[in-house]
Amino acid sequence: MQNVKTGFNSIVKYLSTKKETDRRRIGLLVDGPNVLRKEFNVNLEEIRDVLKEYGNVKIGRVFLNQYASDKLVEAIENNGFEPIICSSDVDVRLAVEGMELVYNPTIDTIALVTRDADFKPLLTKANEHGKETIIFGVEPGFSTALRNSSDYVVILDNNQMNYYEEEENDRSHVLRTSTTI
Repeated sequence: MQNVKTGFNSIVKYLSTKKETDRRRIGLLVDGPNVLRKEFNVNLEEIRDVLKEYGNVKIGRVFLNQYASDKLVEAIENNGFEPIICSSDVDVRLAVEGMELVYNPTIDTIALVTRDADFKPLLTKANEHGKETIIFGVEPGFSTALRNSSDYVVILDNNQMNYYEEEENDRSHVLRTSTTI
């Protein structure tokens, strides 16, 4: 059994050893009505864990419509995400929040979980402003336009998480992960 250290100085010393540099600061936005469906079996905890290997998730928001069940909202909160309940169009609210991340100097990387091509302009603006982009696309129905607009592409299909790799000379990169979820 390890000795438990107490006192302010030991806590400060411990926390200073945990400080990490050169890790990406990630804003994660999830298109709930589009991807949080029984047929897709998307696991937000797995997505968060993959992103934690790459950087620190500073903002994690899941956008839902007004018909979302209390159990779903509770599960989202229990996974450490902020549920955003939208009484109008979820896509519009997510796009507005996404643009706020584009102009947020504390965010380096914008990650989206969606299948919807409506977010291509958001990815384009993020790239124009030097933000790195990661898209978690859900099959079937994942937009090819999104796939071609993002720096990193992770495809969620049949309870499996795989990365999409372009040719070496292409602008797309690979988020190095391949895991069963």
